[in-house]
Amino acid sequence: MMFPTQLIQKATQFLDDARTAGVLAATAESCTGGLLSGLITDIAGASDVFERGFVTYSNEAKCELLGIPTAVIAANGAVSAEVARRMAQQCLFKSNADIAVSITGVAGPGGTPHKPAGLVYFGLAVRDHPTRVLCQRFGDRGRTQVRLASVETALDLLSEGVDLIAQIEIGIAD
Repeated sequence: MMFPTQLIQKATQFLDDARTAGVLAATAESCTGGLLSGLITDIAGASDVFERGFVTYSNEAKCELLGIPTAVIAANGAVSAEVARRMAQQCLFKSNADIAVSITGVAGPGGTPHKPAGLVYFGLAVRDHPTRVLCQRFGDRGRTQVRLASVETALDLLSEGVDLIAQIEIGIAD
């Protein structure tokens, strides 16, 4: 496999937990360019859980595939909390998934003082719950390391989504 062992282990655990909870997941990726989807689908049996992935690297793709209004991107920038929120929400809406995670950021090199390399926003959308947005500042540690750190954070968020659904189902059963 092409991914670090700790990411494979984390993705395997996520898949096992989601499978047990009967949860389907989808992804909307920008700066990771499909790495999260690639990691998940590198594990045998992922199709039980992984419903689909959107790679929306360009602003046009965010608009065309996810329906993010161009005005939202123009007002906030593609790397923003609002775009991450909408990417996750639209990913959920345009799929049959129960949870969706989005990733948009500056992997580097480059960036600006306002949006430096290593700045990444994540969205987590869970059916019938408010969408959560997380901002991480990984620092300018190199493109590959920012992207891998982003994949790890997104896996953590997907696992949180599974836990949230599992807690609700336990609450209903009580």
